Amino acid sequence: MRNTLLKLWIILAALIILAASACDGRRDDPIPTLASLNDLATSLPLTQNPPPTPFDRPQTAFAQIDAGLTRLDGWRYVVQLAFDGTFARTPRQTQARTQAEVWYNQLASARRVVVDSEGELIGQTENIQYEAVRLGPDAFLIRDGVCLSAGTQGASQDAALAADLRAGDLVGGVSLAEPTGRSAVINGATVWQYNFSSEALVVPSIRTVEGGYVVFDSGELWIAPNIDGSGRGAVVRFYVNLTVENAIIFDRQLPVSGTVVLRYDLYDAGTAVNISVPFGC
Repeated sequence: MRNTLLKLWIILAALIILAASACDGRRDDPIPTLASLNDLATSLPLTQNPPPTPFDRPQTAFAQIDAGLTRLDGWRYVVQLAFDGTFARTPRQTQARTQAEVWYNQLASARRVVVDSEGELIGQTENIQYEAVRLGPDAFLIRDGVCLSAGTQGASQDAALAADLRAGDLVGGVSLAEPTGRSAVINGATVWQYNFSSEALVVPSIRTVEGGYVVFDSGELWIAPNIDGSGRGAVVRFYVNLTVENAIIFDRQLPVSGTVVLRYDLYDAGTAVNISVPFGC
């Protein structure tokens, strides 16, 4: 069952249903605490000038917000989801907060994923942590203080799926974005602002049932056209605030109503970080 749930949703299915998968914290490199959503606002004052060609035209390549990142030497990003509301058509309150931090090294074909969550999910308090690492064809998963890897019976697929987690699977992206001509420096990168409509918003993790709806309250999209000095473009920041009514989020069994906050920030673009076998494997 655990393997099937990871197939459905690598992060949130694990966070929502695998309540027993909290790590015992025995590691040299502990999982970081959840960052404040407000603390992520680090942009500098804006200037007015168009982005370079071809980014001065509408962009359609970011339906998954982390599209194109595997072309870079390395990077780190933080993706967050927060829900606050009630189970639909009831006064019963529920909330959840999840953070995933991902590192990448192209030369080593390596990824490291650290997931941390807290809050009430499906009627019980859950605090779930895990770490997954991919090194070429090999994958490792630290869960319940135990290392699961290709050499662990029945666990290789769990480790591979967890290590291959993508931000686009969690928060989606936009199918069409229009440049505004406003630029800034965010997370150390020179970026340009892009507008997008509710129709262009792609959030595969949310679906409505029985007359439910999703309202796009606000959002930000900032793209760096020359993220690593080679003319490659990447999304550096993607923020979205939604109101949902009678919606299913990440295949949870009960629909909910309330607010959903999505946050994605890219850091250290073009920098290859060292990724090794996790402690305990």
